[in-house]
Amino acid sequence: MSSPTQTGAAAFRPSAGFGRPDDPSDLGSAQKLMVFVLSMTLFGLANILTEVLPEVKLGPVELSVSYLAFVPVVMVSLFHPLYAALGAPLGEIVFVDLLMGNFSGFAELEGYIQLSLGLYIAGSLVRDPRRRTQVALSALVAVGVDKMLGGIVDIGKVYVGVAEAEYVKGLAESVLLLEGIAFSTDLLISGVLFGVLPAMYLAPRLHGRIEPLLGLAPRDPDRPLRLRARVSARFLLLGIFLAFVATIAAFMQELDANFGVWEPDFVDRYGQRFLWIGVSAAVIVLVGLVLAARALRRSRAARSGTRP
Repeated sequence: MSSPTQTGAAAFRPSAGFGRPDDPSDLGSAQKLMVFVLSMTLFGLANILTEVLPEVKLGPVELSVSYLAFVPVVMVSLFHPLYAALGAPLGEIVFVDLLMGNFSGFAELEGYIQLSLGLYIAGSLVRDPRRRTQVALSALVAVGVDKMLGGIVDIGKVYVGVAEAEYVKGLAESVLLLEGIAFSTDLLISGVLFGVLPAMYLAPRLHGRIEPLLGLAPRDPDRPLRLRARVSARFLLLGIFLAFVATIAAFMQELDANFGVWEPDFVDRYGQRFLWIGVSAAVIVLVGLVLAARALRRSRAARSGTRP
């Protein structure tokens, strides 16, 4: 005969694939996958939209939207930052690069690592998504880390000699100046206009409303998430290693040692209407995710003997 303590523990033990609904840190495998796929799909849709946004030139400086940063920032602010950060950059690779025929092969690893690392750090800074200052800081950090690492890699390629600097007419021929201008404009456009401002509005309003749809508890400032980024020697070493891998991937592309490239240029051949292929694929994935989330809730309700 089992003791009362054992019986009580068994009653609160989550089933395989399910996390505890009252703990935002305790995710089952199915919930981790849903956060990953949701982040991937939404950011993929957002990147399809940026494909049709025009570029503006102000003299020698080109202004463009790198990505709609508020989408992944809201995801890493509401959900566990690790799984949301790993999924978001993959959305661009799957729904834009692969489906649009502009896949750079192994070189895609550079952008994936840089953005994932930036989003992971940014999401770990948010303890309460209802605090607009925390969300604003996370947006700036996400874009800042991504663009800073990208700029360092570009400077390294020029100084090592695997690439030539593309100087802008009318500006001093300085790699540092060019990268500084590019970083500043990206931080202003993607970080502030399409990052901070929308994220500050959306994150507090979506907090507590979207998480239950996936069977998750909203983030609680009194219960810090496990597996979040922390300032430690281990995390710094991991970040340096990942930055090194991203640099190697970028260098291999410049040295024509890249592999896995797939560039049929569907958009150039069929026009902007081909973007609807990516949109349709993303919508299908979203619908499938919603159905899977509803099935997960019904299954959990059946196990607990409550109504979904």
